[in-house]
Amino acid sequence: MPDFDEREVGDLRIRIDRTLCVGFGDCVTGAPAAFRVADDGVVLFMAPGGVERERLLAACDACPVDALTVWDASGRQIVPS
Repeated sequence: MPDFDEREVGDLRIRIDRTLCVGFGDCVTGAPAAFRVADDGVVLFMAPGGVERERLLAACDACPVDALTVWDASGRQIVPS
């Protein structure tokens, strides 16, 4: 599996850094429709496009090890903040 997984969600680009993720699951708690913790303990995308933008951003920002990065349409990094 690659070290990174990225998705375009509306005007956002979200990246999971599999090398940093340790499976705390705070993102899953914040947006369970968007993420899940896989059997190997690393977070995977589920259906992030079905989650309200602010809730998705808050879930990504909740990661205590900054394994989730989010950029806006202009390429500006907005998570981690």
